[in-house]
Amino acid sequence: MRSVAEVSALLRMPLGVVRVVIADMAAEGLVQVHQPQLDAGKPDVTLLERVLSGLRRL
Repeated sequence: MRSVAEVSALLRMPLGVVRVVIADMAAEGLVQVHQPQLDAGKPDVTLLERVLSGLRRL
């Protein structure tokens, strides 16, 4: 599975365009769209720590 943002980056297409294309494909049953799994609306601390670590390495 990939996020819409990842697909946008991989295809080098604007995020808005990719969102529309994916929505159209989902309506036709060509792709499945999954909602992010949030733990009671709280952010994933592990993910945030990994992002912060990556930013610090830049």
